[in-house]
Amino acid sequence: MSLSAAPAPAPSAPDAEVIAQLAAELGVAPWQVRAAVELLDGGATVPFIARYRKEVTGTLDDAQLRELDERLRYLRELQDRRRVILAAVEAQGKLTPELRAAVLAADTKSRLEDIYLPYRSKRRTKAQTAREAGLEPLADALLADPRRSPEKEAAAYLGDGVPDAAEALAGARAILIERVSQDADLLTEQREKLWRQGRMRSQVRPGKETEGRKFTDYYDFSQSPSGMPSHRVLALFRGEKEGILELSLSEGDPADAEALAKARARYERSVAARLGVADRGRPADAWLAQTVQLAWRRILAKLSVDLRVRLFTDAEAEAVRVFAANLRDVLLAAPAGNRATLGLDPGLRTGVKVAVVDGTGQVVATDTVYPHAPARRWDEALATLAGLVRQHGVELIAIGNGTASRETDKLAAELIRMLPAGTQVRKLVVSEAGASVYSASALASAELPGMDVSLRGAVSIARRLQDPLAELVKIDPKSIGVGQYQHDVTPAKLERSLDAVIEDCVNAVGVDLNTASPALLTRVAGVGPLLSENIVAYRNANGPFTRRRDLVKVPRLGAKAFEQCAGFLRVTGGSEPLDGTSVHPESYPTARKVLAAAGATMSAAGATLDGVDPAAFVDGTVGLPTVLDILAELRKPGRDPRPAFETATFSEGIEKISDLRPGMILDGVVTNVAAFGAFVDVGVHQDGLVHISAMSTSFISDPREVVKSGQVVKVKVLEADPERKRISLTLRLDDDAEGPAGGRPRRLPSPAAPAGSAGTKRSVRQARPEAAKPPAKAGVGKPARGGDSKPAKTGAPSSSASTPAAKAGRGGPQTTVPTGAMADAMRAAGLLK
Repeated sequence: MSLSAAPAPAPSAPDAEVIAQLAAELGVAPWQVRAAVELLDGGATVPFIARYRKEVTGTLDDAQLRELDERLRYLRELQDRRRVILAAVEAQGKLTPELRAAVLAADTKSRLEDIYLPYRSKRRTKAQTAREAGLEPLADALLADPRRSPEKEAAAYLGDGVPDAAEALAGARAILIERVSQDADLLTEQREKLWRQGRMRSQVRPGKETEGRKFTDYYDFSQSPSGMPSHRVLALFRGEKEGILELSLSEGDPADAEALAKARARYERSVAARLGVADRGRPADAWLAQTVQLAWRRILAKLSVDLRVRLFTDAEAEAVRVFAANLRDVLLAAPAGNRATLGLDPGLRTGVKVAVVDGTGQVVATDTVYPHAPARRWDEALATLAGLVRQHGVELIAIGNGTASRETDKLAAELIRMLPAGTQVRKLVVSEAGASVYSASALASAELPGMDVSLRGAVSIARRLQDPLAELVKIDPKSIGVGQYQHDVTPAKLERSLDAVIEDCVNAVGVDLNTASPALLTRVAGVGPLLSENIVAYRNANGPFTRRRDLVKVPRLGAKAFEQCAGFLRVTGGSEPLDGTSVHPESYPTARKVLAAAGATMSAAGATLDGVDPAAFVDGTVGLPTVLDILAELRKPGRDPRPAFETATFSEGIEKISDLRPGMILDGVVTNVAAFGAFVDVGVHQDGLVHISAMSTSFISDPREVVKSGQVVKVKVLEADPERKRISLTLRLDDDAEGPAGGRPRRLPSPAAPAGSAGTKRSVRQARPEAAKPPAKAGVGKPARGGDSKPAKTGAPSSSASTPAAKAGRGGPQTTVPTGAMADAMRAAGLLK
C-alpha cells in the first residue's frame, strides 16, 4: 500500500492563501500544510496522519496537526464570510476596488465586520432619516467650514419633518456620529488602545454584598483588559451572570476622576482628528466638539461589547487548554496493570460498596459492608473483606475519595495489618469523579447487566486503577473533575477539544482488539460508535480476532476505515506476530525485510537490530521516518507510552490538616494542575496548593514545565490552616516555611534537613514517576471536591476535582497568605472570605 495520500482536489485560490498563512503561523513549510490539509480533507484522522503519514507531512506531530485543524476551520469560516460580504456589498452597487482590497486583506473576523459595518442591513437610524430629509449637506458644510453659524446655516434646511433649526442640527449631528462610528480604521485603532490602556471595572450590585461574598475581591475592582488572567475574566463574567457584579469598560482608572477625564479626552481627540475637527473658537466649533463627545460615547459602547467578546474568547481558550492538558495527564496516568483489585466505594448509612475484579477487569465478586455509623459493623466488614482478598488473590485496594473515604481508608489499613505475613496488598485512594455518572449510564447497564447500580461505582473505581484510560473513556470527560470554569465556556468548543485529547490518548496507547469495550473502540481512529458496536458484535459471534486483516469482515468496515484504524488495534497471540505491534499492515513487507536483514525474529529482535541501516529500506513508498518507527517497534513490540506504575508513600500519623506542621517534608501526588499552580495530595483528604512561584528557583510561565497530574513529588509545608482548610506547599525544599513575621518565605542558605518530615510510613497512591524540577513558592488549599469552582464541602476528602484554574502570576516572592491571582481564584471558588 502506498504511503501517498488519497487523491484530493487541489485547494482553490483562497485555500492557497490559507495554506500560506497557516505555514507562517506554525513555522513550517507550505508544502507540509498543503499535504496535511489534503489528508484531512480526504477523511484522514489526526492520529493516523501523525503516526503513519510522516513522510507526507514532513513529520508534523499530533499537536501541530490539531492546531492546524483548528486554525483551518477558523480561516475557512473567515473566507466564507468574506465571500458573503463581497456579494452583499456588490448587490448594493457599492463595491469599489479599494473596498474589495480591504475585505480581502482583513485577517480577523472583527476587522472584517468593522469594514462591513457601514453596509450592513440594519434597522432605520436617525442618520438615515436625516439623510432622507436632505440634511447631509448641512453636516458637511459645518464640518468643512466651522466659521459658519450652526443656527443660521440650519435655517436653510427647514421644511417637512424638519420644523426648526434644533431638529436640523440634531439630524446633521446624527449623520456625523454614524459616519465616524463606522470608520473601520478608527475602530481598529481605538479597540487596540482600549485593550491595552482601558479599564474593565466591576462593582457589586446594591444589596448583593452578603449573597456574593465569594466575589468580594471584585466589589470595586478594575484592570486593563490586556492584563487580565483567564480565571479572573471568567470569575467576573460569572459574577455578572449570577447577578452579583456589574461590569463596565472605561477609558482609564475609574478611581481617579482626573486621570479618567484626561484619558477620555485623548480618545475624543482621536475622533476629532478623524473628522477633521479642531476647537479654535469659531462659531461651529462648540457644536462639533459636542458631536465628537457623543460620537465617542457611541464608539465606546460598541467597543465595550467587542472587548468583552475578546476577553471571554481568550479566557475560554485558556480554560479549554488547561482542561485538555489536565485530561491528557489523567488519561495517560500509569496503569496498575493486570492485578486483581478490590474496589471500595465508601458510604456511611448506605454502606461501603465492594467489587473485586480480576487481572482482566472481569467482576468476580461484589458485596456491601457496613463498618461506619450508624451500623458500625466494623469487625464483620473486616472479615468479609479479608475473605475476598484471600479468595481472589487481591493485590490492590482502590478506595474512592467520596463521603466516608477517610474512614474507609482506616478500614483498609486495618485489613492489611491483619492479613498473614508476606501478603502483598496495597491500598490507594483514587478519584471517584464520574463514577456515579457511569453507574447510571446505558453503557454500564450493558457492561454490567443485572448488577445493582450502587455496586457499579465500586467496579469503576477498581478498573480505573488497573487502566485509567480504558475506564475513563466511558465517562463524559466533563464529569472527570479536572476542568477550569468548564460550565462557563462554549460547550461545543470544549467538547471538540476534549474529544481530540481522548482520541489522541487512546491511539497513542493502542487498543487490544479482543478485549476493548465499545467505548474504547469508539475512540480509535476511523472507528466511531457504529463500527465499534459492529466490531464487538462480530467478536461475540465469531470469537476473538486472530488476525488484523479479519477486521474487513466486520459489517460496514471498509478499506478506508481499515486503513485508519488497523495500526492502532492490536491482536496478541494471533497468527501474525506483527499484529501485536503498532506497525501498520501496509508496512509489514518492510518490517519483514528488516527482520530478515538482521537475522532476527519477532520474539527475539532487540539488540540484533542495532546494526541495521535504516536508509537501506527507504524506497518510493516507505520513507526514513516510517523505517525508524518500525525499528523502534520491533525492538520493543507493543510498548506502552504511559509511565510505569508507581506509588507515593504517605506518612503514618499524618491524616488530617491539623497533623501538618510548617517545615514538614512529605511525599505527595499532584492531583490537578492549573495555570496558577498545582494541587497536591499529601494524604490528609484536603489537597494543598503549590503556587506557580513556589515551583522552581528559575522563572516558569506554565506549571506544566515542572509537574503533571499524577506525578509523585516531595513538598514542604509552609502553612496549614485547619479552620479554613487551607494548605500552602512549596516544591523548593530550602524555603523558610514560616517566613519573617509571617511574611514572605525566605530561601535558606542550604537545603533544609527533613527533620519535620515523616515518621513511620503508611498508605500509597497511584502516581507518575517523573521527578519534580527544583521548586519555588507558596500557595493555598483547593476545593475538597466537586467540579468547576464551587465552594468546598467541609470535611470532604481530597480528589482530583476541578479547580478554579487560572492564568496567574509568575515566579518571584509571594506571601504565604493568598494574594493576587491565587487569592482571586480561591475567592471566586468560595474558599476564602
